[in-house]
Amino acid sequence: MAMLENCSTIMAILQEQRMETAAKVQDVLTKYGCHIRCRLGLHDAHIETCSNSGLILLQLCAGSSVVSELEEELKVIPNVKVKYMTLDF
Repeated sequence: MAMLENCSTIMAILQEQRMETAAKVQDVLTKYGCHIRCRLGLHDAHIETCSNSGLILLQLCAGSSVVSELEEELKVIPNVKVKYMTLDF
């Protein structure tokens, strides 16, 4: 049960200019990779085009200070928005 409590933060990262921000966002996520239990990337993909916006959902296994640090590092990247919630069941 303690492990679930430590992995109860869900973070959503919106990249409004995915082609320009993807490398910077990836660098930050790699830095915090040991705290990421699950990652899901969503964007509109079509046969001939690919959306320039994307959403990444993360399940984090980290304390509140690490989550806040990750949020702040992502927020300084232009066209990136971050929100998170900690589930308390």
